[in-house]
Formats: sequence, structure tokens, C-alpha cells
Amino acid sequence: MQITRNSLQTTPGPTDWFTGAVYIDTIATPFAPSRLGAASVHFTPGARTAWHTHPYGQTIFVTEGIGLCQRRGGSVEIIRSGDRVFFEPGEDHWHGAAPDRFMTHIAMQEADDSGSLVTWGEHVTDEEYSAASS
Repeated sequence: MQITRNSLQTTPGPTDWFTGAVYIDTIATPFAPSRLGAASVHFTPGARTAWHTHPYGQTIFVTEGIGLCQRRGGSVEIIRSGDRVFFEPGEDHWHGAAPDRFMTHIAMQEADDSGSLVTWGEHVTDEEYSAASS
């Protein structure tokens, strides 16, 4: 058993990966033999990820608020506290807060053999987001 005391600072989400104000609290980092990475991600209203994929897929569990998510080519889905979303391995997608609500989720994904948890793509444009939230 290993207990890690909460000593990590809340980290602002990098602007290369997010639009709007996003804050990340690390929960788990891959440490062999485990491949699990997990974080609590806090989105302010209108904030969202860029398009991205995960080598082994990703599960998000919404803990607070209302959000939106979409896979490339699919319809936008509204997600609420208690909802779980699984994105398939390699599935291009984004997720974030609704325009007028905060949203927090736990993001869980596994690293590949090179240690990569995610491959980031282009930002979801304001036009894409506005169309999604109308």
C-alpha cells in the first residue's frame, strides 16, 4: 500500500490543449506496472478540450455541472453529474463545459508503451462549439 498525501498544486490547463479556463488536479500518473493516468478536470463555462485521441480509450465521469462532448462526425451530447462516457481507442473527440455552467469530470486513460496518454489535435473552434451548444 502507498499513500500519497495531497501536495500537488492545481494546475491551469495548457492553452495548447484547452480553450477557456480549465484547471487540473492530478489523481494518478502511470507508474509501472500500472498504465493508469487520471485527473480531476474543472472547466469554467464555455471551456473545452481540443480535439484529441487516446491510445487505449478514455473514460470520463462527470462529478459536477453540465457539459458537452462529441466524437468526430457524431452528434453533440449533453452530459451531467453522474454520467460516464467512454471514448474508444483512437476515437477523435472533445469535451467541456456547457456555455453557462461549470463542469468537472474525472478523466481516466491508460498510457501506451511509449508512455503517451493522449494525442492532441486542433482546437474546437468557437463556430463548432457555438453550433454544438445551440
